[in-house]
Amino acid sequence: MAIEVGSVVEGKVTRITNFGAFVELEDGKSGLVHISEVADEYVSTVSDFLSEGDTVQAKVVNIDSNGKIALSIKKLKQQQRAEAEKNFVPKPKPQGRGDRRPNRQTSASFEDKLSRFLKDSDERLTDLKRKTDSKRGGRGSRRSD
Repeated sequence: MAIEVGSVVEGKVTRITNFGAFVELEDGKSGLVHISEVADEYVSTVSDFLSEGDTVQAKVVNIDSNGKIALSIKKLKQQQRAEAEKNFVPKPKPQGRGDRRPNRQTSASFEDKLSRFLKDSDERLTDLKRKTDSKRGGRGSRRSD
């Protein structure tokens, strides 16, 4: 099988450096998984994630004119995660005894919800102003001369 950009390859980690890990592929070829392509999270040391002798799967990201192969474990995992999410079918939620939450706002339109929110918000703001004005000696309080 020829190694092409975008294909998924499997190989054995042969050497770990400060900047990545070298992976021996089929036909004696080797590729580099750069430190930035090892995992989704921050990688300070490659040896925290990979060890020599590990068998890994990676996606071929680039093959330059000199024949150097750039690999990415991170992009392969992202691709697999995206495919899994695309194929995910949620289970229907059971109705009846197990569902104790009231279903009161499902039939209300957006405009109804918005007007209800604005009304509640105005009432709360009015109450808040009333309470703070009375404590501060606002407009309605008497001044002592």
